[in-house]
Parts: sequence; C-alpha cells; structure tokens
Amino acid sequence: MPAYIQHIATSVPQYSYRQDELRDRMKAIVKGSDRDRRIIHHIYGRSGIETRHSVVDDFRETGSQTLYFNGQGASPGTQSRNDTYIQEARKLFTDTAEKVIKESEVAPEKITHLITVSCTGFYAPGPDYDIIKSSGLNNSVERYNLGFMGCYASIPALKLARQICNANQDANVLVVSVELCTLHFQAVPKVDDLVSASVFADGGAGALVTSSKPNSEPYFSLDGFASAITEHGEKDMAWSIGNNGFNMILSSYVPEILGDGLRPFLDPILTEYDLDLADIDLWGVHPGGRAILDKVEKTLGLTPKMLEESRSVLANYGNMSSATILFVLKELLQKPGGEDRETALAMAFGPGLTIESALLTKQSN
Repeated sequence: MPAYIQHIATSVPQYSYRQDELRDRMKAIVKGSDRDRRIIHHIYGRSGIETRHSVVDDFRETGSQTLYFNGQGASPGTQSRNDTYIQEARKLFTDTAEKVIKESEVAPEKITHLITVSCTGFYAPGPDYDIIKSSGLNNSVERYNLGFMGCYASIPALKLARQICNANQDANVLVVSVELCTLHFQAVPKVDDLVSASVFADGGAGALVTSSKPNSEPYFSLDGFASAITEHGEKDMAWSIGNNGFNMILSSYVPEILGDGLRPFLDPILTEYDLDLADIDLWGVHPGGRAILDKVEKTLGLTPKMLEESRSVLANYGNMSSATILFVLKELLQKPGGEDRETALAMAFGPGLTIESALLTKQSN
C-alpha cells in the first residue's frame, strides 16, 4: 500500500542572526587566543550560512540574557538549558503542528498517528501531549517519539509513517521535528566546538503522511528507504550529555568519511529500484555544513544546481539537525517546473556515522 507526503510546513524562532554578526560576537565570547579568533573568522566566513535562528537573543550584546550570561557566564548548566528547551520547544512543536494541519486537507480529528522527533531536549508529558491538546487531535491518537538520534532522525520518522500507512488504509500520520541546537553552545576554543557553534541553529518542521493519495498537487510518494553505518566515523560525529549542556563532536574529517561511504551506500537502493544516478531528478541532501555538501557534490558528480535547495536552506537557516531535511524537501516540493513525475532522493547524516536515505516521487499529475 502506498504512502504520500501530502504537506510539509516549517517554523523558526523569532530571533534571527546574521552569520557575520555571530562571527564577531563569538570572537568576544570565546576566551581564546588571537589564533582562535582567526580560526573563528575563517570557519564562519566559509560556512555557506547567511542567517540562523535561535530561541534566545543572548548572543547579542543587547540581548535579554535569559540563559547565557545570566549569572552562569557562557556555560549554563544542563538543567538551565533543558528548562529553556521545555519552554521554547513546546511553542515550536505546537506552532509547527498547527501549521501542517491548517494547510493540509486532513481535519485534526482524522489524524490517527503522531510521531515527534528531537535530540536537543527532554520533558514528559512531552511535545506529543502538547500537540494533542493544542491542535484538537483525538486523545486516542497513537504516539511515538524518536529521540536523541541526531540529524538523520526525520528520515526514520518518515519510514515509520510509511510502515503505519502500509498497515492501515485509513492512516493519517503527523510527523513533527523540532530542534533547539543553540541551547547547547559551548564557549570553548576547541575546533570541534567552534565548528558546531558556526553551523547549528533552531527550527521546526512537520509533514503529513497519508495512506490516501492527496487531492492537491504537488505531493511526494514515499517509495523506499535505505540505511547504513560507515566503516569509520563512530568517534567523529557523536552526541552526549554533559554537566553544561549536550556535547557535540563534529570532526573536520566527517566530509572525508562521508565521501568514502556514499557510493557504496547508494548502490543497493539504486539497484533495487533499477535506477542510475542520472535517473535522480531531485536531490534533497541534508546540509550538515558547506564542506559536506561540497563532498557530496564532488563524490557523486552532481552539478551545483542539483544541490541548490540544500544550499539555500543552509544559507537561510543553518543546520537545524533533524528538522533540516524536511526544510529541503519542502523546497523541492515547491520547486516550479519539471515533469509530472520526478524521482527524488533525500539523504541525511548523523552520529555513527549513520547515513539514511529516502526515495520519493514528486507527482503533479
């Protein structure tokens, strides 16, 4: 039984920062040497990012200092950060869910399943509870949460939604991902932390996956999925909980590791569906960073235009962890022109180093 992405909606917090503004502010916040400040300047200048969003405005000198610099300097404790997550993620989860429902064809009482995704905070009753209360879903809706998986988690969420639709011809599955990555900023002059601080941002995205074909166009059909763990990379991308927030390891070697593992990863799914790289009309690649997109483009022999949507999301929003791939898919769905049916391949990467992909068909007929 087929499954379809009927609609995708996105949300971002109210506070917006220019990347050059953040670059100069980081030089003042991170207590490092002249060399560290030069590294910050270089990293931010080559990030491919123009704007990012955050739930806090503390990164400005004139900010309210509700979390950072509020008696705890630039390194508040994990509880303070998670308290902010509870307060702000609740708003973004409900806002994103309400957008998806309002803009789709399915009434809230017709939604049968709810999948929430996040790796940047915890609370219970959780965002699933908040969405049900704020959006008018039935109290009996089936709920699932994918937590602490990292940047690739929205693809397993779509995979789960497809499995639910395959098993239930009346299923309408709401998937909502919200990540508040800026709550875990680490003000230390270590390259891994400086790289993380230069790319991560806050945002939310949601998708409605249905068993029935949508009446409105365009839409995606969910055709297949693949997942793999690269031979190397376990220590180069990792995510753990520390006393002063969550600790992200994002090694500068990640693009190289990813490049080595990409083609062997893609070959099985292409073979299964009798496809070549040339048959992929639309590429939805998680913009984990500019170097990652550059490596994917070079390894697969893609043209710059093929990653236009991924680079656009990176430039305008940065890396919002698991929510980001849904931003890219939304741009692909809204992309004008093209054929009535276009084959799309979405890819996202996360701790492990894990690679997840989804094969989709964009349909306008």
